[in-house]
Amino acid sequence: MALFEGLASKLQETIKKMRSKGRVTEKDVKEMMREIRLALLEADVNYKVVKDFVSRISERAVGQEVLESLTPGQQVVKIVYEELIELLGKVPSKVTFAPTPPSIYMLVGLQGAGKTTFAGKLGNYLRKQGKNPLLVACDVYRPAAIKQLQIVGSQLNIPVFTIEGVNKPVQIALEAIMFAKNKQHDVVIIDTAGRLHINEELMEELINIKNAVKPHEILLVVDAMTGQDAVNVADSFNQKLGIDGVVLTKLDGDTRGGAALSVKSVTGKPIKFAGVGEKLNDLEPFYPDRMASRILGMGDVLTLIEKAQEAFDEKKALEMERKLRSQQFTLEDFLEQMQELKKMGPLDQLIEMLPGVSSKLKGNIKVDESKLRKMEAIIRSMTIKERMDPSIINASRRKRIAAGSGTTIQDVNRLLKDFEEMKKMIKAFESMGKHGKKHLGKLKIPF
Repeated sequence: MALFEGLASKLQETIKKMRSKGRVTEKDVKEMMREIRLALLEADVNYKVVKDFVSRISERAVGQEVLESLTPGQQVVKIVYEELIELLGKVPSKVTFAPTPPSIYMLVGLQGAGKTTFAGKLGNYLRKQGKNPLLVACDVYRPAAIKQLQIVGSQLNIPVFTIEGVNKPVQIALEAIMFAKNKQHDVVIIDTAGRLHINEELMEELINIKNAVKPHEILLVVDAMTGQDAVNVADSFNQKLGIDGVVLTKLDGDTRGGAALSVKSVTGKPIKFAGVGEKLNDLEPFYPDRMASRILGMGDVLTLIEKAQEAFDEKKALEMERKLRSQQFTLEDFLEQMQELKKMGPLDQLIEMLPGVSSKLKGNIKVDESKLRKMEAIIRSMTIKERMDPSIINASRRKRIAAGSGTTIQDVNRLLKDFEEMKKMIKAFESMGKHGKKHLGKLKIPF
């Protein structure tokens, strides 16, 4: 599922028409604004936010900066991009740390928004920055909530503070902070209870925890898939509790985009993180400019680079480059590359970050993760000698490999054929410097 798939494809189609125009009239701008307005409203963006957004673009697009531009169409697209960044929050807003440890982060939100999972993701994210986090289970009402946090903590090897038999969240939070100070935990993440809807009882409890522990930041976790409802929830929590930032979860789901595009304007509070998957490392700091780029089909190369730097070992990468250049790339290397690629996240999300690929085309690129798993199983069923030299794999070996990997002989044949195609592709890229890009149309990526 591409990020904001419906909204992105409509906006990209609209700006594509405008980008090619050598001359822009007021009528062109009005037509474009009508299409943008409809696309945003369909994406469940707040009506007032849409009205203000369209008004600002119209005002700039029929002004001097466009009329006097050498490429008016491109200038209008630039205005849309800049205003979209403004709408999403202008500059990235990161979590801050208390001057005196521990830094206390209190997570709030409705039941089912993903607070407990986010608690683990945040702990994991901050640990990568050299922090020593402690998770605190203050949801004493939801069945198995404490157990869920303990499971998340054990998966990440992050300690979870609980008090057996105590059902007073304020007491648990206070004792957790004392524990953190004694054990040198410089970050405390408090997972609070949620309800299915906002009520006085919930708010009173959260206010009591806030007053008792004085958190450095209160982060509201909302489910992006609930669209405009998420924005209303954010507004209510902010008015009653005072929040420092918003976390949007499930942005990888069937999200129309309403929450992400409305929440900053309505609440005045920044989006700090975006949850983009179910795994405990599927968390991205929210960058308004990068998100605007992805929505408008301009790609997100910086995030792609960061993911690659995090996943790939530099020495291994240099060695791999040497092997590619000298045509020594083996199935063993191919397996290793698949492992590294998997660390970067789902392949359809990575494709989405590539610039210059239209939303429609991205939607047509189907990455079959099950095929990758099958390829991995086949390679693992081979001996090291077979991986290093596939030419020795005769009929009886193919039969053994298929049986060992739970696949068919046809699957094994296909993998070996695809691997040979990939080696040709590498060779083609090597010669592109000499012969231009004529090979590109013939290349076939084996997934």
